[in-house]
Amino acid sequence: MERKLIAIDLDGTTLNSAAQLSPKTKAVLAQARQAGHIVSIVTGRPNRISEGIYDELNLDGPMINFNGSLGHIPHHHWQDEYQYTINKEVAYDLLQHREELGIDMIAAEGKHMFLAVRDHPVEVGFFPPVLQSNQILNQKTLQENPTSLTVAVERSHQEHLLSYLKHNFGDIVDAAPWGGPNSVVELGVKGVQKATGVEVLAHHFHVERKNIVAFGDEHNDSAMIDYAGWGVAMQNATPTIKGLANDITPLDNDHDGLASYLQDYLKLAE
Repeated sequence: MERKLIAIDLDGTTLNSAAQLSPKTKAVLAQARQAGHIVSIVTGRPNRISEGIYDELNLDGPMINFNGSLGHIPHHHWQDEYQYTINKEVAYDLLQHREELGIDMIAAEGKHMFLAVRDHPVEVGFFPPVLQSNQILNQKTLQENPTSLTVAVERSHQEHLLSYLKHNFGDIVDAAPWGGPNSVVELGVKGVQKATGVEVLAHHFHVERKNIVAFGDEHNDSAMIDYAGWGVAMQNATPTIKGLANDITPLDNDHDGLASYLQDYLKLAE
């Protein structure tokens, strides 16, 4: 079998619903690498909360964060590292119009940046429950362009926020609502998606598109699933992702769906 580039989303795909790696997932991904294939994390998560998973899998190649906007090798210098950033004026504008847009929280992030502001406690995964004084987002603290803006908005205001963003910044940012229970909108650089990062990985490893295998479950995986030579939707994926994929795992992310599929697809020993 030709060498494959295996691009794996984290939440809802490689991780179970407790956001953990199962022993089988770790074992199968290690087997895949031992067989000569490449395993790369391609996630919407920031690097600050995915490097631990990268280390747990003993990976040593590039990782893609922020839905394609950051490509880097954790703990090492990489000459091909890249980072797309959003003009900080977008964040300044949202800060100014927080009340009328129904915004409860704004977080600005980058490889070495985490700043946030919130009016009320907001239970959104990935964000610290208590902000330190040096993590408060305002025009004075935000001196660099962020890679990602995450906005928690009142559910009744989400459509208005999306319309506002499209009207005012639609030519420079893409705004995507999260799936799941939280009313959250994520902003990234216009046209930059997970497929952007997968293409960088393919060039880096000299892997043809036909030998890219990508796994995902949510809307932010759609470009990657479509770009890959073989796109695989998780059993727990959205109907849209299942419709885009070449195949669907028989099992979901709580039952080692990715690991079992790869074991069969790559013909790895059980």
